Formats: sequence, C-alpha cells, structure tokens
Amino acid sequence: MALSAGAIWSFGAIIARLADRSDAFQYLIWRSIGIIVVVEAMALAQQRPHRTREAFTGGRRMMAANLMLLLASIGFVYAVKATTAANAAFLGSTTPLFGVIVARVVLHERLNRRTGMAIALAFVGLLIMVASDLEVGDLVGDLSALAAAVGFACYTAIVRSDPHRDWAPVMPGYAVLMILICGVVTVANGNPLLLPVRDTSLSLMHGGVIIVGGTLLYNAASKTVPAAAMTVFAQTEMVLVPVWAFLVLAERPAGATVVGGSIIMLAVVGKAILDARSPVEQPLVTGVTAPGAPAA
Repeated sequence: MALSAGAIWSFGAIIARLADRSDAFQYLIWRSIGIIVVVEAMALAQQRPHRTREAFTGGRRMMAANLMLLLASIGFVYAVKATTAANAAFLGSTTPLFGVIVARVVLHERLNRRTGMAIALAFVGLLIMVASDLEVGDLVGDLSALAAAVGFACYTAIVRSDPHRDWAPVMPGYAVLMILICGVVTVANGNPLLLPVRDTSLSLMHGGVIIVGGTLLYNAASKTVPAAAMTVFAQTEMVLVPVWAFLVLAERPAGATVVGGSIIMLAVVGKAILDARSPVEQPLVTGVTAPGAPAA
C-alpha cells in the first residue's frame, strides 16, 4: 500500500505542470477544494461525522499533522511549478533522511540493517541525480522541495505515533488551511481566484482523486509499517515523476537521472522484497521503541 500510494501521488506533479495557466497558489486553492469535497462526500456516504470539523477538534497531534501536510503540499507543488518536475522529485527524495531522524528522535524507532542500507543506496542515487541536474532549478523551488521533504517526514512520524487512529480528517484539515493561506497570497498578488476551466478541472482531479486516494493508502500502510521504512517506500513517487515528465511533458532526463533513479528504485523494491522474506532482523541502533512501533 505504501508503494502504491507513492505511485498514485506521482501523477500529481504532471497534472500540476499541465495546469500551466495558474500559479502554484491559485492551483492549490482548487486542489484543496477537490480534497474537501471528496472526503466529505465519503463521510456522508459512510454516515460519519464531518471530517473537516474533526480535523480541528482532534487535539494537538491532529493539528500538527494538518500543519506538516500543509508544509509538504505547498512546498512540493511550488517546487514543481518553479523548477522541472524531475528536479523537484530529486530533492523531494531526501524525505527518507529526515524520516529516519524524526522517527528516531520522536518515536524511538530502531533502525535495522535493511532500512539503513536501503536509505544509503537511495541517497547514492539521489546524489548522482542532483550532481547533474541541480543547476537547472530555481533556488526557491529547490528549497521548497526540501521543505516538502521535511514536512512529509514529520507527518509520517505523527501518523505512525498512533497507528490505530483514523487520520483521514487531516486531508480536509490541511486543505482548509491551504485555501486560507493561498487565497490571501493570490489576492495580495492581484491574481484571480477563478481559473480557466482546464486548470480548474485538473486541480480538482489532483485533489479529489490523486491526493485522497494516495493518502488513504498511505495512512492504512502506516498501521503496520514503521515511519522510517514508510518514507523509503513512498519514494516510488519521486522515481516515477521523471518518467511521467518524459512521457507526457517531453522532459528528457539526463543519463545521470536514469542511473540515479534506477538506484533508488533498486533500494525501494529491494527492501520490500527482503522485508517480505525475512521480516525480523536485529537493529543497527538500539533504544526504547514506542508502544506498537516495531523495528524499521
């Protein structure tokens, strides 16, 4: 489910690039509306309470999750709009590094050899790609992608801290905050809130289908997969973004991009296979593990 969530999310970057008559803030407003509409429709069909209300009445941890996913979403979409889709994906791939740090500090999750080797191998691939492509990106876009990586790592740790809780309200929660922030920025910049029909349709589909579908899978996976490993598995998003960018946008990746992306995919898939064959392994880092949190 974690691997599939990343694969589903990977289409979002291309959809955002195709909506080329709106800036990142205008786009995020309508993407957020799509999220709220679909999540609330699902709650209505299931005869459950309003999810948006739960997002702001669920306590400090729920609010923290709202804020971290807000940071991740704004950062990545802005990066995709400001630089190439592939470059934003490369820098977004630093999520596992931050994920390990956050999981270790906050959740006291232990790091085993497989996770450590997968992260090390993934970062070899990342360095290969960044070394050849970093200069094409806008500095603000690059920093936004890194901020997105930090936000998503923190969100993963929060969700993992209570794997039995229903975290679905986070989606409309951060979407409401997104609408408020991006609405103020859009009006302040003198830009219209209404978009062309094509951009509106793309942004609504991105939010209601790509974000909601991928996040539901990711939250479900977090019930059994430790936070550090989750961030590794979700890198299928960053690996596939350059592929879709080549096929749909004709953004031809450099040779180093292909090599680095292949290395990251090897790390992600290799860890998944090894975990399936041998789920128990001694940790590299020892420490007190949070209740219900197995080794990564």
